[in-house]
Amino acid sequence: MTAALLSLTLAFGLITGQFAPQQGASEPLAPELEVRVQKLGKTLRCAVCQGLSVSDSPSSMARAQLDMVRELVSEGKSDQEVIEFFVSRYGEWVLLEPKAEGFNWFVWLGPVALLMVGGFVIWRQVQQGPPEQVAATTATPATPSAPTPGTSTAADDADPYLQAVRRELER
Repeated sequence: MTAALLSLTLAFGLITGQFAPQQGASEPLAPELEVRVQKLGKTLRCAVCQGLSVSDSPSSMARAQLDMVRELVSEGKSDQEVIEFFVSRYGEWVLLEPKAEGFNWFVWLGPVALLMVGGFVIWRQVQQGPPEQVAATTATPATPSAPTPGTSTAADDADPYLQAVRRELER
């Protein structure tokens, strides 16, 4: 019964054209203009996919946006005019690379600042040396010096883990 219903639904969809492939994009322009269209499409964000450019997105919305770019280029609009058209329609969000002005400076300079802070932290850690050296250099003269290898303290003798390691080493 289920197979029959699925078959009827598929047949109905094919007859009415609901499952027909989408129409292709508009006709490409002359090669030099089409290169310009694709270059402009790489700078605009797809409204559906959001992580892809209009040229790279497979969505129908991206195809429509690319067709609009193609239409504007064929009308003789400059690259800046095409970009301004999309910014006025969708806002600055439509640009894959936002302009470096105002609050957007944080977007551009944030990663550089984080790398610099991380480099400074690493540099400080290297300058201080391992934690054992830091503890030894900051120890007060009144504290006894660290035990020499081969000698053990009472605390070391009471540690069962350390005793097990020593037994393993003696084998």
